[in-house]
Amino acid sequence: MMSVQLFSDGSSRGNPGPGGFGTVLRYTDPSGAVHEKELSQGYRCTTNNRMELMGVIAGVEALKFPCQIQVVSDSQYVVKAFNDHWIDGWLKRGWKNASKQPVKNVDLWKRLLAALEPHQATFQWVHGHRGHAENERCDALATAAADGADLIEDTGMEGARDA
Repeated sequence: MMSVQLFSDGSSRGNPGPGGFGTVLRYTDPSGAVHEKELSQGYRCTTNNRMELMGVIAGVEALKFPCQIQVVSDSQYVVKAFNDHWIDGWLKRGWKNASKQPVKNVDLWKRLLAALEPHQATFQWVHGHRGHAENERCDALATAAADGADLIEDTGMEGARDA
């Protein structure tokens, strides 16, 4: 099984204004050559947590065969969901958040879980804007996507806004 590092970051321009995600996939092929693939996309009327999720989804969905994936993100929302098993409560047991509102971004959580199914994934949190080179690079990609003129409307908001 091939190993892949997936670096991802989201950038929002006002909440829920324009936002974007940046993702870098890094892997080594059997000959030892290192390859990178950059992905970014801008969205209109979305939130930062959705940007973080979409960045990881885009990276995982870009993989065409089962891999061992190390997801590196500055989003505690994404990383803690898996490392602290929040995702089990949110989607499998229907936990609600403290304000008794429905769990947000269920559409994206389900899409991410489906994309991860054939892979083995670990999640590592890095502190954002503290000099982690790949994280800063992904943030620059996300910012460029958010500032682009070709933003796509985020139609999956389900009327919910992130806190």
